[in-house]
Amino acid sequence: MIITICSSMTLADRIRVVQAELESMGHTVLIPVENEQFDYQEASDHERAELKREHDLIREHWRKIQRSDAILVLNEDVKGIASYVGGNSFLEMGFAHILALPIYMMQPVPEMPYQSEMDAMDPIVIDGDLSRVPLRAEKAPASADPAS
Repeated sequence: MIITICSSMTLADRIRVVQAELESMGHTVLIPVENEQFDYQEASDHERAELKREHDLIREHWRKIQRSDAILVLNEDVKGIASYVGGNSFLEMGFAHILALPIYMMQPVPEMPYQSEMDAMDPIVIDGDLSRVPLRAEKAPASADPAS
């Protein structure tokens, strides 16, 4: 199955570990674009926005999601928030939802202002167990058909 990982870039090292694990299980894995010359954790919000504009990172990840059978949200503890889902990952969950793709989450949906929206997308929580991600794409529920 082709899986796109969606995650805070503060977890860049963890993204690569999960990518390798999924690939060893037989999946094809797409990850966010990394810029090794850019210190994402130390950058200001303005600098992060400029990087996203300059490299069209939001649309680039959208294109990866379009080519995927599912997404995996790598929601781990970040910024003192358990199971953190940042703005970009939330947006990417929305992209996958509209495309009727399965949304796998590493951890439960976090308590955040947009928790009800995440819950409404019916993510499949795998509790950190990558073996729970099937090798073949599962059919989306009929109610998820974006053409309806």
